[in-house]
Amino acid sequence: MVNELDANLENAFHESQSIKIRLGPSGLHIFCRRTGLNVLCDEIQVPNELWAVAPRQVSVALTNACDLRCPYCYAPKTRAALDPTRLAGWLQELDANGCLAVGFGGGEPTLHEHFVKLCRYAAKQTNLAVTFTTHSHRIDQALAAALRGAVHFVRISMDGVGTTYEMLRGRPFGEFRARLNIIRSLAPFGINFVVNTNTMPDLNAALSLAAEAGASEFLLLPEYPVYGRGGIDPKTGRALQEWVSRYRSSLRLTVSEAGSDGMPAIPVVASETGVRAYAHIDAQGVLKQSSFDHDGIRIENSGVMDALRRLQSQEVESK
Repeated sequence: MVNELDANLENAFHESQSIKIRLGPSGLHIFCRRTGLNVLCDEIQVPNELWAVAPRQVSVALTNACDLRCPYCYAPKTRAALDPTRLAGWLQELDANGCLAVGFGGGEPTLHEHFVKLCRYAAKQTNLAVTFTTHSHRIDQALAAALRGAVHFVRISMDGVGTTYEMLRGRPFGEFRARLNIIRSLAPFGINFVVNTNTMPDLNAALSLAAEAGASEFLLLPEYPVYGRGGIDPKTGRALQEWVSRYRSSLRLTVSEAGSDGMPAIPVVASETGVRAYAHIDAQGVLKQSSFDHDGIRIENSGVMDALRRLQSQEVESK
């Protein structure tokens, strides 16, 4: 009986650690990082001085290194990787100021020397939900075991299926498919799908595969213009809009904010926009409004929240 009581108390403690409350212009936001549940009490009017200061979500490029060479990749190609000690301090600041989730990316985040330690630190020493975006080819049973319990959601990049995938990513598609079986034992996962002329014809097949593999989300990423590429062309953009309008699958469909124009998308929290909703830290320690931006504010010894205040001032001045 005593052992059972101890176990129940421990479970209750871990459950309480999974719940976070964020106050903001839209009301009281309750978030559970373990289940992904979001509840917005928008009838509650929160005084301005109580609003969370940190963005609702922050993405962090741990490194620019990647072992693939996808032609549409927008990540910087300069060599850079974040110092884990400095990053740990930034995560503490963000957590204390109302941030709900951190998403590790790159480059390929699993190439960062301290990737596992950083995930475990964020999960155990903060109340942030921990996600990461990966091409998946480095996720084996050993890495999955090391990450289990330290990651709440995984985003898998899959642009095209079969020969399309292999042409764009230069890796066997069968190997990619096998990695999904490992990842589904690690944490809930979603599929990230860059949409362009090459990948649009594979969209239905990709969606079917994602559902079959057990994905809980399918994220559309209309190709962003970068490094001389024009991004998604108008014809493909219109075809994507028509495809979305006909969408009837039970698999949750989402779209990147940068590519949401013309889409029947509903804002997650309509009153939280700009850096109040999202910010990005690149692999050189520069805080930006998004991962597509070239300019931002370097995070100095004064910390990430000081950099955020300066970035917010820039955002206001630009309007």
